[in-house]
Amino acid sequence: MNRRLLIWGVLAFAAIVLLANSLFIVDQTHQALVLQVGNPVRVINAGPNGTPGLKAKVPFVQNVVQFDKRNLILEAAQEEIIAADNNRLVVDAYVRYRISDPLQYYRTLRNQTNAEARLQPLANSSLRQILGGAASQNIVSSQRVALMTRIRNDVAQRATDSRLGIQVIDVRIKRADLRTENQENVFRRMQTAQQQQATETRAVGERRKREIVAQATEDSEKIRGEGDARRAQIFASTYGKDASFARFYRSMQAYEASLGQGDTTMVLSPDSEFFRYFSRGPAAQ
Repeated sequence: MNRRLLIWGVLAFAAIVLLANSLFIVDQTHQALVLQVGNPVRVINAGPNGTPGLKAKVPFVQNVVQFDKRNLILEAAQEEIIAADNNRLVVDAYVRYRISDPLQYYRTLRNQTNAEARLQPLANSSLRQILGGAASQNIVSSQRVALMTRIRNDVAQRATDSRLGIQVIDVRIKRADLRTENQENVFRRMQTAQQQQATETRAVGERRKREIVAQATEDSEKIRGEGDARRAQIFASTYGKDASFARFYRSMQAYEASLGQGDTTMVLSPDSEFFRYFSRGPAAQ
């Protein structure tokens, strides 16, 4: 009886071991590669149409290697870039990538450590090449977006050409700072450029102001001339109709011109022409 129980126990244990080595689970965030004697024979849950879940393999003959299906991040080593204007910048960047071909990835790289060791020099080389052809002001300004697009495309193409089995999704600069000894020179140049622009803008404004004033003066002189001509015409017409009033009006203008400055004193007798007009009016003439 004990012997029979022992046999059943051994068989149950063997079945459990056999089952444990026959089944495995692939999570939806991973993809798997089934190996037989070290050679890949099957890929599971690769690509957008993969099927995760419980899977089976040949026990003791086949084994499974799983890779992350999510986006991975490589923190690129800090790089010193010499920009096109000979300024030195310290650049920190990162690469976002994913394993797009697990079979090629396994054959070429085997694991994430080797993958990042291969991807790191590709990213650094692209950063040096593209950022080295740009001015430091463009690297730290809004043009950085266009530069990073070029770097991403370049690193992605290099990874494809190297047949690494990975897809580069993005490359981003976390920090791009001038070295301490370069900051003062760059800021001084930027200040000078802004001052030149302000001077040019001010000169344009002054020139425009002079043009407007000249045009306004010309228009006012024209209007004044037309008014004087009209006044002379009216005066001539009035003089022809009433000579006495015309003489009276001219006398008033003469007195106004003489006394209008405020620093002239005139001594007149009561029977002067001025008082005669006020006492008897223009008809007295």
